[in-house]
Amino acid sequence: MSEEKTHGTGTTTVDAPGENTVEVTFLPEGKTVTFEHGKLPYKDHGKEESLLDVALNYGIHLDHACGGNCACTTCHIWVKEGADLLSELEDDEADKLDSAADLQLNSRLGCQTVIKKPGKVVVEIPAWNRNYVSEEH
Repeated sequence: MSEEKTHGTGTTTVDAPGENTVEVTFLPEGKTVTFEHGKLPYKDHGKEESLLDVALNYGIHLDHACGGNCACTTCHIWVKEGADLLSELEDDEADKLDSAADLQLNSRLGCQTVIKKPGKVVVEIPAWNRNYVSEEH
């Protein structure tokens, strides 16, 4: 069974939540997506079921200049809720984050931050990191 969720300006059709459901909200747009943990198709950028992978699966723009290889900081996000559901910060990611603009205690790279458990995650794409202009259009 499906339902529509509306947060801010975004509406996404989602499956009704179950015990293995992951819900991710991307701020400031307020777009919320829901999927079954471990069943997300891999979009070939970042780690499987990373926040970048989730964004790409649902058409949410998150810059990733290096293709999700932990070689830049363009997918820098702030985790607002659900950090305990995510992978631990690894040394490569921590080293790369040292060069990120506006580093905060909740800073992560979307390409390296993998959803490890079902539940609710809220992330913010910083204003300076949002690039809605696409060279494809």
